[in-house]
Amino acid sequence: MFSALVLDDTEGEIQAQVRELQTDDLPRAESEEVHLEVLYSSLNYKDGLAVTGSGQVIRGDYPIVPGIDLVGRVLNTDHDAFEEGDRVIGTGWQLGEVAWGGYRQEARVAGRKLVPLPDGLSPAQAMIIGTAGFTAMLSVMALGEHDVSPGAGEVVVTGASGGAGSIAVALLDALGHEVVASTGSETAHAYLRALGADRIVHRRTLENGPDRPMESGRWAGAIDAVGGDTLATLIAQLKRHGSVASFGNAGGHELRTTVLPFILRGVNLLGIDSNTCPNDRRRTAWGRLAQLLTEAHFDRIHARTISLADIPEASRALLAGEVQGRILVDVQGNGAA
Repeated sequence: MFSALVLDDTEGEIQAQVRELQTDDLPRAESEEVHLEVLYSSLNYKDGLAVTGSGQVIRGDYPIVPGIDLVGRVLNTDHDAFEEGDRVIGTGWQLGEVAWGGYRQEARVAGRKLVPLPDGLSPAQAMIIGTAGFTAMLSVMALGEHDVSPGAGEVVVTGASGGAGSIAVALLDALGHEVVASTGSETAHAYLRALGADRIVHRRTLENGPDRPMESGRWAGAIDAVGGDTLATLIAQLKRHGSVASFGNAGGHELRTTVLPFILRGVNLLGIDSNTCPNDRRRTAWGRLAQLLTEAHFDRIHARTISLADIPEASRALLAGEVQGRILVDVQGNGAA
């Protein structure tokens, strides 16, 4: 027997409940199956939408277990890359959206969808990072690959007090960038400065869209968690050959811009897909996270630890903007404040 948070769709209303299941209840992986004891997961914005039924996140059949990431210990495996006892990380590949996700104490996952836990990271730290931090690392890597280097000018992070934004600020600072954090939370300023933000701007300075297709160049680079008019403003304000890494659409999925910044300034819009990212790049990203983030970072970014039973309430708080940093889900335990 093991515990899992299960979502049911009852006449259009999503119900979340912790249930006791048998190993035989687990869906089988499509190939090269790895049977895991799940140790930790995390609570991401997408998870909050799924658990509360606030967004069209779940595309699989109900009942389903949500949770878009996990770290676990291999119990047995058909995949030759892993052995019993190995610690592995699972993110993306529609985990918690189409396939059963991380909010369960046991899982069966295709081996190709897992990567080893890198040296230097504990299982708990891996899920303090979670999908949010993994996405932040991919964004930072993309900027670096497009010549956004320390000393080139300010790099702005939108949604900076959220999970991905917080870690993006910390990573950029660790690499020596001049970091500007954009947030609507007045209470987050000290937190963001502790993570490495050199300057803080209110999100309203970016969220209404640009006045002109191209405005004065302000940013050498940007990491955007918001989308919509905020992303349009960032594109218009990028310096020549600047880049913005985009992974969010909380501010809307429509983008009102023109070709002018792209053809006259040579700016780049870099889409970040953490869901189907190739495994080699996943390993690189996780390795860099292990190198760049310190114990002090984890202490600051870790908001609190919760149990499976706490997830629905914590999801509502997350969607309401009441959470600063990352929520760790102790899948095997009772959680702790």
